[in-house]
Amino acid sequence: MSIEVTSQVFEALDRASRSAYPREACGLLLGEGERISTFIETRNVHATPETHFEIDPQSLIDAHRSSRHGGPEILGHFHSHPQGDAEPSSTDLELAAGDGKVWAIWGRGDLRFYRSGKAGFEALSLHIVDG
Repeated sequence: MSIEVTSQVFEALDRASRSAYPREACGLLLGEGERISTFIETRNVHATPETHFEIDPQSLIDAHRSSRHGGPEILGHFHSHPQGDAEPSSTDLELAAGDGKVWAIWGRGDLRFYRSGKAGFEALSLHIVDG
């Protein structure tokens, strides 16, 4: 399986990860179908943001509300692993809903994309597109 990501979103994810260091960055991935065209950086409201992430609930509510009114669909979530690899951690595996959403994970300068399914995470091929 593959996912398309605009070059602007790809660069924004990298920028957010580097600027949040040493805390985990997080946010929402929006778009349509298999194309991520928008990134909304959110506050990490977890009590220990150096090792965990929790997307600001109000940002999530606002994105759902916007989607219901014709805005882009929430395709998934993003977070960084400031001290780890761009792979799902044991915590990610434990917390994933298995709902088919995309997870983008940044770690050590690398950015990878996965789909959360009933059997865990499936790595996605990345295609960076203009737009």
